[in-house]
Amino acid sequence: MSSQFTVHGRLWLEGPDGTILGQGRVELLEKIDDLGSLSAAANALGMSYRYAWKLVKSMNEHGEAPLISLNAGGRGGGHATLTESGKQAVAAYRRTDREFEQFLSAQSDKQMD
Repeated sequence: MSSQFTVHGRLWLEGPDGTILGQGRVELLEKIDDLGSLSAAANALGMSYRYAWKLVKSMNEHGEAPLISLNAGGRGGGHATLTESGKQAVAAYRRTDREFEQFLSAQSDKQMD
């Protein structure tokens, strides 16, 4: 193979009901953790609140434990926080993604040999 080729891939975790975690979902979790609000996180990522809520609902229902705790809006607005399981899931995904990127890089280097 020519050295002009590189190996690419994307990492995501699936359960019996579909995707549980992937790059976009983890970014949403991280924004929720940073901003403390599902609405603000969705806005910062350029996604609709409805779509973000759908992702959160799916992650909370299909993971081993809820990843996000949501408090309903009202006068002061809603609040969202990552649970301990959510923080662990983000850390595990980021660690696995770094290892996956190293694997892809090594595979690309092999293509040059």
